[in-house]
Amino acid sequence: QVQLVESGGGLVQAGNSLRLSCAASGRTFRSVTMGWFRQAPGKGREFVAAVTRNGGTSYSSNSMKGRFTISRDNAQNTVYLQMNSLKPEDTAIYYCAAKEPYNVGWDYWGQGTQVTVSS
Repeated sequence: QVQLVESGGGLVQAGNSLRLSCAASGRTFRSVTMGWFRQAPGKGREFVAAVTRNGGTSYSSNSMKGRFTISRDNAQNTVYLQMNSLKPEDTAIYYCAAKEPYNVGWDYWGQGTQVTVSS
């Protein structure tokens, strides 16, 4: 079992940065893939980025990869999402998620943290 708690959201102006954190509890953190998703008002939840247990990363798009950086600290059981050059369209609830090895779907979810980018 993995429990996830996000933090770091807030209100920022366009062009600024935020760093989201996701603290995980449970003994299996080192073995799981961690990810970030987001859900904008009136839209479905979309994948943002993921980092494997070995540190490999993936992003939803090149545009996202150029502005967002996902990382993990296994010693702190924490995954981060550094978001730079934020745009109003990045406004969403951001969710942290974890996936057990060899599973296709995501097994654990946090409650989400609100990010609002003003123009």
